Amino acid sequence: MGLITEAMFQPLNFGGISEPEYSAFDVARILVLPVSYEGTVSYGRGTADGPRAIIEASRNMELYDEETGGAVYRLGIHTLPEVAPVDPPEAMMERVERRAEELLDTGKFILMLGGEHSITGPVIRAFGRRFDNLSVLQIDAHADLRESYDGTPHSHASIMARVVEVCPAVQVGIRSISESEILRLPHLPTKIYWAKDIVGRSDWHEEAISHLTENVYLTIDIDGLDPSLVPSTGTPEPGGLGWYDAIGIIRAAARTRRIVGMDVTELAPVPGNNSPDFLTARLIYKSLSYIFEEEARNLGSLDR
Repeated sequence: MGLITEAMFQPLNFGGISEPEYSAFDVARILVLPVSYEGTVSYGRGTADGPRAIIEASRNMELYDEETGGAVYRLGIHTLPEVAPVDPPEAMMERVERRAEELLDTGKFILMLGGEHSITGPVIRAFGRRFDNLSVLQIDAHADLRESYDGTPHSHASIMARVVEVCPAVQVGIRSISESEILRLPHLPTKIYWAKDIVGRSDWHEEAISHLTENVYLTIDIDGLDPSLVPSTGTPEPGGLGWYDAIGIIRAAARTRRIVGMDVTELAPVPGNNSPDFLTARLIYKSLSYIFEEEARNLGSLDR
C-alpha cells in the first residue's frame, strides 16, 4: 500500500487549489491553458506529457512566496481544459491562435503550458493584435531562428523566427545556434544574451531589459536551464542557466516592465524523476509571484 499524502485529495488543477473563491473561472485573474502538443519535435519526445506533469507537481508546492511576501493564488488561478492536438502543424497553430483570441477577450492573464515550443507562435500573433508596444523575453538554450525546419515553418526550431515577424525579442541563455541562423541574425529584431556570458552574473539585466518594450510576453523553454537541473527535455544542452540566473532576469523584467502573458514549454517528464517537474511548476509560480507582486502582497496570506 502506497503512502497517502494530502496532495492526493487536492483537485487536479495548477496549485491544487480547492477553494472555489480562488480557482473558479469567473473570479480568477490567471488562466492556465494546457496545450499537450508535440507534432514537430526533432529529437527526444515526451513534451505532450509536460502540462499534466507540471500541474500534478504544482499540487505539492507551498503557495506562499517567502521572497515577495504574498500568495499569488489568492488572485485566482483557474486551470482550463487542454487544447487537444490536431494535425497538420498549420491546423494546430490555427487552433491555438483562436483559443488565445477567445481567452484574451476575457481580460485575464494567460499562462500556457506546453507541449513543444512551436505553440508560442500563434499565441504571440494573438497578443500582437491586442497589445501595442509588445516584445518577447525568451529563456531558452536554442535560438530557434530557422525560417523552417523539417519542411514546416511551424517547427519548434523556428519559433523565434515566427515571433520576430510580430515583435522584437530578447533571447536569454542561448548556447545552440546554426550557421544559417548566425547569418540571418544581423537582419532580425532580436538581441541575444549568450549563456557563456551571463551565467552567475546579474550585471547584464539592466541592459537586456532596455531592449524590451513596455508590454512583454515571457516564453520559457525549460531547456534554457542547465540539464543538471532539468534533464527531462527533448533537446538538452550543457552549460545552461541556474535557478537564480533564471529567476533573476524574470524578477528584473517583472519589476520594470508589464508582463502581459507567459508560457512554459518543452518539459518531457521522465517517470521516477519528479524533480524537474516540480522545478518547472515552482518556476512558473515564482514568475507569477513577481508579475503580480504588489497585488498579491496587498492581499496578505492565509494558511490553507
